[in-house]
Amino acid sequence: MALTDADVISILEETGALRTGHFTLTSGRHSDRYVQCAQLMRSPRRTMQLAEEVVSRLPEDVREGCTLVVSPAVGGITFGFAIGLALDRDFIFAERQNGAMTLRRNFTIEPVDRVVIAEDVVTTGGSVKEVQDLVESAGAEVIGVVSLIDRKTDRLFDAPFFPLLGLEIESWEPDACPLCAQGLKSDTPGSRKLA
Repeated sequence: MALTDADVISILEETGALRTGHFTLTSGRHSDRYVQCAQLMRSPRRTMQLAEEVVSRLPEDVREGCTLVVSPAVGGITFGFAIGLALDRDFIFAERQNGAMTLRRNFTIEPVDRVVIAEDVVTTGGSVKEVQDLVESAGAEVIGVVSLIDRKTDRLFDAPFFPLLGLEIESWEPDACPLCAQGLKSDTPGSRKLA
């Protein structure tokens, strides 16, 4: 049975991947909601459930035409693996080396490959764009991009996009934050500054 947006939100909340509170985002802006898909990935059953839902919604030509799934490291790796399993296709990931996305670990992309890029959350899609460029530089074609969540901002990539859920999450500059005005302490759950 197909999942509704409400079902997906319920799973994300149940696993702790979608939180409500007062958060300082990596950008420095504040928000009352935070997405941390790594919490979903702690549950292989729920991760596969959502990956299978994403795959079931893909147009048949993308689902059948895909020869390889590629994800940007690190956030997209687990979800990309789940998409590869749901599609029954090989999966590889690109890593950042010297500031650029690259293939390591003897991973290769062949010119005949028709690639689906899998990411957990797409905000601007900067990492997706880097992976798309990597795929195209190998002479292969990106036939689709999938994600659990589309943050609904301007995207940097132009490949067909098939997100499971669109979420517009409001954020504010700290001096305009209504939660700060209420005196509520903010949490900083992001990991980018830890790396």
